Amino acid sequence: MKRHLFSWLRLSASFITLLMAAIAVNQLYSLSMLLERLVPFSGYAFLLLWAIFFSITAITGYRLWRAPKVPALADREGGKNYDEYISYLSGALAPHAVQPDAGKNGGDLRWVKTNLKLHEVDALNATKTVATKNFFIGAFAQNTSYGTTTSLMNNLKLVWKIYSGYYRNHSAKEFLVLLRSVYECLPLSDFNKDELPAHIKPIIQSSFSNTLSSLLPGGNLLTPFFLNLFLAGATNTYLTCLAGIITSKHCQMLSLEDKQEIVQQSMFEAAFMLREIVKECNPILSVTISNAVKKAGIESLDTVSAPSTGSSVAQDIVSHLASSIKHIIRESGME
Repeated sequence: MKRHLFSWLRLSASFITLLMAAIAVNQLYSLSMLLERLVPFSGYAFLLLWAIFFSITAITGYRLWRAPKVPALADREGGKNYDEYISYLSGALAPHAVQPDAGKNGGDLRWVKTNLKLHEVDALNATKTVATKNFFIGAFAQNTSYGTTTSLMNNLKLVWKIYSGYYRNHSAKEFLVLLRSVYECLPLSDFNKDELPAHIKPIIQSSFSNTLSSLLPGGNLLTPFFLNLFLAGATNTYLTCLAGIITSKHCQMLSLEDKQEIVQQSMFEAAFMLREIVKECNPILSVTISNAVKKAGIESLDTVSAPSTGSSVAQDIVSHLASSIKHIIRESGME
């Protein structure tokens, strides 16, 4: 069913493209005939310019879309096609800036593995940077179209940054294939309830790694609100960590054995990176919420009017209590 659906979509896209091309050619020909009546040979020049434009566009698009011919992966290291694939990578990989043999491209396995490790370090650093941003986006813009769109765009940029860092030449087709592979490895892409506990575990562990109620004024009253923000940020961060690490693992594959271990290794590394990011972001989030609560509390207490002549005893008590609480909050903020 899925194969037939994609075939129908490709056929429909081809028909629509041809129809639009026919309309465009007809309109351009009509305009060229009008120009020919006004100035001799101007119509032919007009059509020639458009023909050159379409040719350049088609050639450029083909070069951007065209993917390199990649040898088949070997079933294991040293197996069939292994040397051929290593030779391909030695030419396809971009030499890292600190690669000791930066100018060597002779199919050397040692050069390839060293280069992959150096690029992996850059990929992990880029992943951590984007995941940290997405933590705060998830915490403060959760369940909003802005938060979802921004996080998605950050993840797409991350995948492109890692992919473009690994390879010399870039292909739109190869990038889309990589995106599809990364998406298929993420949780919920193909819903399987048996896999959910393994993905939820690191998020829950990072959420309860600290005593959250001790970080905020108000204790248990604010803890549920803080946890809600924290869980949203941690979930967003975990998905970003997975996307970045899975992308890097795909670019490092040397055999089918590596491909089979991508998900498990990525989950382990993503959980470790999540704990690091949470450890760094937790104090920032807690202080931000604490200051916001204090400011909101003081502004609310400022609305309580001061006691005046003829006011009731109850009004005097409320005013005095508000003044005392406001003084306590300000002093605790100064400390």
